[in-house]
Amino acid sequence: MAHGEIFVLAPDPQAARAAADRLFAALAGDLAAVLPATAELLHVGATAIPGCLTKGDLDIVVRVEAADFAQADAALAGRFTRNTGSDRTEDFAAFEDGDRVPPLGIQLVVRGGAYDDFHRFAEALRRDPDRLRRYNDLKRAFHGRPMEAYRAAKGAFIASVLHAAVADAPDPAKIASPPHRGE
Repeated sequence: MAHGEIFVLAPDPQAARAAADRLFAALAGDLAAVLPATAELLHVGATAIPGCLTKGDLDIVVRVEAADFAQADAALAGRFTRNTGSDRTEDFAAFEDGDRVPPLGIQLVVRGGAYDDFHRFAEALRRDPDRLRRYNDLKRAFHGRPMEAYRAAKGAFIASVLHAAVADAPDPAKIASPPHRGE
């Protein structure tokens, strides 16, 4: 992330969602062909959630078994730039392509690992209209403000949502604090 970047919402979230859906459909087959057989590709992020305000980018999570992480990491690194603004661990890596339309972020996680929560957060927003409203309120409040401030508030919101999900999760040990996502 460039220092001084400003958080800006897409003027037409429906058009942004449609563009993200098209790019996801175009990439899914290509990525499935080069990723391990265990890979699961999911469209996550705001454009995957009906009614959610968005910057207009596409976020994809690639979930793999631990034994396939290195292979998937190499396959993605051969096609995309590493997101150096995000953490990188033995079970999490982030990639980006800002030249795509819409801009693309890919998060690689080990299934059941500490960072395997992107899909849980998206599902929590889909299931709870009040939670989605609060998330949209947060986004509106940070529109036009520094990206770093938005990301801090967003991180706290995500952590609270995932913490609340612990009571509903069949395996609470799988709910972790979100990594710095760098989006």
